This record gives sequence, C-alpha cells and structure tokens, in this order.
Amino acid sequence: MPKAYWVAHVNVSDPEAYEHYKAANAAPFATYGARFIVRGGAQEVREGASKSRTVVIEFPSLQAAQECYNSAEYQAAKAIRDPISEGDLVIVEGYDA
Repeated sequence: MPKAYWVAHVNVSDPEAYEHYKAANAAPFATYGARFIVRGGAQEVREGASKSRTVVIEFPSLQAAQECYNSAEYQAAKAIRDPISEGDLVIVEGYDA
C-alpha cells in the first residue's frame, strides 16, 4: 500500500501564534502515524510561485492522511492556524514502484 503525503505551502502572519498550532497538531499527527519530511526549511522557488513555508508530512496510507485531516483534533488545531496563516494543502497518494 503506498504512503500518502500532505504537501502544504503557507504564509504565516503571526509566528508566535503559529507555535500554538504546531503544539495542537502534535496529538492528531501521532495518532495517524504522521512523519515530517519537510518542515519549513530553506527553499528556492525555481518555477512558478510559492508561499514562504513548505511542509511535507508523510502518512502510512491515503486513508490515514484523510482521516487525520478530517479528525476533530486536527480541525481544532486548524482553527488556531486559520486566522494567522494563508496556505494551500494537497493530500496526495505516493508512488509505490
């Protein structure tokens, strides 16, 4: 079964408040087996446009990735993030060669 990923591009307007979001998302991410692959490191946009922060989170399956996003726990964390950030999030199934 292929893994799945959340791929997010985010601009954060209040980094201090964003730390509260990060603390709140830890529990649902642990529950659904999430593992950070990229967490806002240095980036260089070569084509198109992107936001200032890129995050890639690996999940054991597409179902786990979707269930995490839809969980009450993650939605509570997202409610902290929404007023202080603008972003794009894609949930994508990985390639299992």
